Amino acid sequence: MAEKIKLTRPELKRQRDALARFQRYLPMLKLKQQQLQMMMQKIAMERQSAIRSVEQAEKKFGSYRNVMNEVAGLNIQELAEYSEVITSSTNIAGVSVPVFQDVQFPEAHYSLFATPVWVDTALVDLRELNKQRARLDIIDQQYQLLQRELTKIIQRVNLFEKVKIPQSQENIRMIRIRLGDEMTAGVARAKIAKNKLVEAQSN
Repeated sequence: MAEKIKLTRPELKRQRDALARFQRYLPMLKLKQQQLQMMMQKIAMERQSAIRSVEQAEKKFGSYRNVMNEVAGLNIQELAEYSEVITSSTNIAGVSVPVFQDVQFPEAHYSLFATPVWVDTALVDLRELNKQRARLDIIDQQYQLLQRELTKIIQRVNLFEKVKIPQSQENIRMIRIRLGDEMTAGVARAKIAKNKLVEAQSN
């Protein structure tokens, strides 16, 4: 349903300006939509790669799970927890997203002589697993941020294409009809007035 508008020349100019603005913004919004969709496809592929890396790291560490509790007084799980995830940020189609760089682990303090030889390797492998999980978490954050932005862009594209542009075009059509009718009526009134003037002069 068309909005209630004034059927005047100033309103016609306002509607034309609005239509030009919508038609100018729409291609930019569609371009941004395409950029986001392409980047999300790329990130989805990176996510699959990250999932495979996590699975490989889990498989590698799996052989140590059964002997983890054999080392008295040493919590390997705790030593393998990272203290910080290092990220940078990048701009993708106007959206700032985190980029995984690395993780930092606290220094592991334990006796090399009082622990089995495999503890060092198990710690390295478990830290690698936690690193790959952290990378996957950052990739998931990227995807979610872009997904939110894409949803907003699609809503705006639909608003412009299906509501704003057709509404402005319909408003312009209605104003033109009204102004045309007024012009026709004005011409008719002028003719009548002229005819009356001619008749008066004849008499």
